[in-house]
Amino acid sequence: MPHRIFEKREYKQMKVTALLPDEMIREAMELSDTSSVTDALKTALTHYISIEKIKRASESIAAEPLVFYYTAEELRFKNQS
Repeated sequence: MPHRIFEKREYKQMKVTALLPDEMIREAMELSDTSSVTDALKTALTHYISIEKIKRASESIAAEPLVFYYTAEELRFKNQS
């Protein structure tokens, strides 16, 4: 089962009017290799959402670190058994 951060989601569509710098849109289209403003914005928002989810997961792990009960050597031995 994929982690929630990486799952593909279908969203309802919303029409948006936004005032953005032309150069920002051109650069987003170029970097995302898209031919429409809509696709460039979808790509940019998808990346932004993913990055923010990863940051939050990292903060959660930092706040409550993982605990390992076996050393690397013990795990190797268990895996070879």
